[in-house]
Amino acid sequence: MDTFIRFLYEFMSVFFGGIGKIFQGLVSGIAQMFDFRQYAYVVSNYHNDLHAAEWILVVIAIILLLIILGLIILVLFFALRKYIRFRKTLVKEESLLEEIGNLQKEVVKLSDEKDKLLAMKVSQIGLSPTEGVAVAAGGTSNVNVSGSVEVMGGEGEELEGEEGENKNNIVIDDPNARFSKLHAIDVKYMNYKVQEYGNTFTLEELCETFRQFAASKLRLYYTTDMMRLFISGMSATRLIILQGISGTGKTSLAYAWGKFIKNDAIIASVQPSWRDRTELFGYFNEFTKKFNETEVLRAMYEANYTDDVYAVVLDEMNIARVEYYFAEMLSILEMPSRDEWIIELVPNSWDNDPVGLNGGKLQIPDNMWYIGTINNDDSTFAVTDKVYDRAMPIDINEKFPPFEPEDTDAININSSYLEGLFNKAKENNPLSTDMENKINEMDEYVIKHFRIAFGNRIVKQMKDFVATYVECGGTEVDGVDYYIARKILRKFEQLNLAYIRDEIDGFVEYLDKSFGKEHFNECKEYLLRLKKMV
Repeated sequence: MDTFIRFLYEFMSVFFGGIGKIFQGLVSGIAQMFDFRQYAYVVSNYHNDLHAAEWILVVIAIILLLIILGLIILVLFFALRKYIRFRKTLVKEESLLEEIGNLQKEVVKLSDEKDKLLAMKVSQIGLSPTEGVAVAAGGTSNVNVSGSVEVMGGEGEELEGEEGENKNNIVIDDPNARFSKLHAIDVKYMNYKVQEYGNTFTLEELCETFRQFAASKLRLYYTTDMMRLFISGMSATRLIILQGISGTGKTSLAYAWGKFIKNDAIIASVQPSWRDRTELFGYFNEFTKKFNETEVLRAMYEANYTDDVYAVVLDEMNIARVEYYFAEMLSILEMPSRDEWIIELVPNSWDNDPVGLNGGKLQIPDNMWYIGTINNDDSTFAVTDKVYDRAMPIDINEKFPPFEPEDTDAININSSYLEGLFNKAKENNPLSTDMENKINEMDEYVIKHFRIAFGNRIVKQMKDFVATYVECGGTEVDGVDYYIARKILRKFEQLNLAYIRDEIDGFVEYLDKSFGKEHFNECKEYLLRLKKMV
């Protein structure tokens, strides 16, 4: 055994001796760098052999050496100081995390104590736990024959709405509600009855009334055709994209619509940091046990109570990637049944959650439209096909000339009445057989020459859009022209323009032959713009 120990000692000495020599060499090297006596010794050896000119170079060499040594010292000093600061930051962070952990423990402990006190108080007065919540909220309780609880005010008066009853037994002031804004809406609308406004207008009258209102009340001027496009877009999809150069009135149009229907649009200013749906709806804070609600979520929840028309404006929606923060909504709004328009806000339900939430899920209202504005410049992201296919893009690239309007007031609109007009328009104005045949032939032409096809979603949306456009006072051919230019020819931008340049002239000739030289001007102008971009 002694022999092995000697062997192991000598064997491992080779390795650790090498490590020792590394540190020894490093230390001796640094010591030699700063051995000024050795520098002086070298200078003294050459003292008698150096000429006057050479002594100048010697001085320069000494100065350069001192500068290098000084820089080394500075680097070591700053590195050491940075390490010390970094170490202090780590210590502070660890201290803060420990303090947060202790606070969380205290919060849990206090919450348990509060629950115990509440349970004791409830048991003393002979109430069930549900009734005890109402008492803790600041009122008293009265159990009726059926066993339901009616919440009373502090003075013993029943908290009533317009009809004098609280159908859902909503706690008026609940400090423990995790959805404070939604709870406030429950309180506001607990006795609300859906308003019937007695609308009688047609879609054509709606377009003109809206145009006159925007001009007379807001000094915003738009053409009648622009109003037709906007209303027709609402009929075809829940997402409308107003795109074009800055300053042409895109956001103003959405703002004017909110004023016109006496229900201001919710303006959501998109930020570059938007990455997911929490920017739209909010998120549950695990520390505070509260849900941070956005104004968009509040409006969505409120819309489910009413039959009014609601609008959410995603201002500068492409300053962040739309398919990130709006992806879930794009999928939900594509569901054929509106009963499937549901989004999960939280994975579970609490007893005091808003009455409109079912298992933490919210029904997306069918009386709300989403209007996005897009500036096409270098500071924004390109909108993908996934978004464009599900939306109706409307170009606003110019300011419209002012005109002398008639003084027109805003009106209340029932969403059910407006959708009824849309459905009636789709029934009354189906695509003519001749137009449908021409579109199918154009589809084959585009597939053959450009390798792009019309999808089923696009065809259905086109029929809805064109039917409403006709009902608004436009013509079928103009509606088809605008839709194809914005939804189908836009896909040409993804192709190699130099490759399809020669095909564009042939396509323009095909449109002249099929639809007439006096029609399809939107498509022709778009194709000519593409040709100039090559």
